[in-house]
Amino acid sequence: MLRKLSTVSGLTLVSRILGFLRDIVLAATLGAGPVADAFMLAFRLPNHFRAILAEGAFNAAFLPTWAAADASGRNSTQLGSQVLGWLMLANLALLAMALCATGWVLAALAPGLSPTDEMWPLVVDLTRITFPYLLCMSLVAFLSALLNGRDRFSAPAAAPILLNLSMIGALLLATQFPSAAHAAAWGVVVSGVAQVMLLAVAAWCAGLPLPRPRLGLSPDTRLFFRRLGPAILTSGALQLAIFADTIIATFLPAGSLSHLYYADRLYQLPIGLIGVALGTVILPAIGRSSGIGDEVGMRSVLDRALLICLGIGVPVAMLMVTLGDWALQILFVRGAFNVAAAEASAAVLAAYAIGLTPALALRSLVASFHGRGDTRTPLQLLVAATAVNVALKFTLTPTLGAVGLALATSAGISLYAIMLYRTGKARRFFSGPRPTAVGVTVGVGISAGLTVHFARPAILVSIGTMTDNWALPIAFTLLLVGAVSIHFLGISLFLGSGVFAAKNR
Repeated sequence: MLRKLSTVSGLTLVSRILGFLRDIVLAATLGAGPVADAFMLAFRLPNHFRAILAEGAFNAAFLPTWAAADASGRNSTQLGSQVLGWLMLANLALLAMALCATGWVLAALAPGLSPTDEMWPLVVDLTRITFPYLLCMSLVAFLSALLNGRDRFSAPAAAPILLNLSMIGALLLATQFPSAAHAAAWGVVVSGVAQVMLLAVAAWCAGLPLPRPRLGLSPDTRLFFRRLGPAILTSGALQLAIFADTIIATFLPAGSLSHLYYADRLYQLPIGLIGVALGTVILPAIGRSSGIGDEVGMRSVLDRALLICLGIGVPVAMLMVTLGDWALQILFVRGAFNVAAAEASAAVLAAYAIGLTPALALRSLVASFHGRGDTRTPLQLLVAATAVNVALKFTLTPTLGAVGLALATSAGISLYAIMLYRTGKARRFFSGPRPTAVGVTVGVGISAGLTVHFARPAILVSIGTMTDNWALPIAFTLLLVGAVSIHFLGISLFLGSGVFAAKNR
């Protein structure tokens, strides 16, 4: 698991480093005003649909079904062809609706805006440019599932690198576009095409026959659709809570969407490196083990995944709270993005950090159900967590603004993770870490956070006053890479030594 995780995490780390460089250019070019909010909204819309129809629900339903069919010798090629046909049909219909009725889509999904707003024409233009990205990402999700099902993780993990490179290149050529926001939007679309081409070549090199889209309903395809319904509702409920941030933020002062975006960029770094990477690695493994009835193997995989999440989540969350403002200033304060914007984003980041450890474990906990073909239980548990999440958003936002949105998100994620853990443990999907392991890990994480908190003045003095020096974010990124690598090595050694071993009862 550590070897596979290091492959996915390593490439994800490269993508995140380039993502930070992309956001440095984006912040310096767009700042945190109305133009930046217009792009953030146009970029978020297809990404919300992508999380529901592509990466989220599709992976949860298709990958375990395809892996089990492939492992048991059934006709996995027929399954792939039929699923691809239905996937493309759904995406083309959604794309046609978004392009032909963009105003209606925005009116429904961003009610805080209206055609009389100054940035309405810009949002409409940018949304029409970025929405085809959804079709590309659906194809990327399909090809990634085929590759991951055969334990080929490199190309899918490397694909997001192309998004960052494409957007950086487009922003550097911003003078050739009507605005910098238009340049960023076109960079998104070009990256989608490039990612599809990369994964198609990787599948061909891996010897995987590229299925031709067909509309049919074989027994395995019917099983996929039975699992897809609850998976779509699960992803939809999760995205509803996330999208509520976008809707509510349109009623907040200008810049709120940007503050959420830049805080989320740091918050998503450990989630992408550990949480998402672990979910990517263990889902096909659980699917194959489920296909052959290997319960012990499935429990072992999940126990190791939860231990890694626990060991990394606590200290990283403490660092986000104690040094989040410093990190955001180093990374983004230049050009149109000022210190006040960084401080506002840091407050949002601290609220997100409260739920970081549950967020890291979420993909692995959900995979314990999805890998066994159970897409209903996560949906049932998520309904309650989402209700609490959305209710808290409307309760906290009037007084706390964007920070209230982040606090509600942390509360909802924590509640969802706790319910998944208790249900999975009761069903013997995993054993869970020993109390000693929990105590040691939490104690080390809190100690690290307190040490950094008290050493903070000395650290900031040694770094010096923040300037427009572009070498600072590079130095910070290298420091971050080194810290993550050392901590990950320590966790690996602990796991290997058996200190954190859990019993597979």
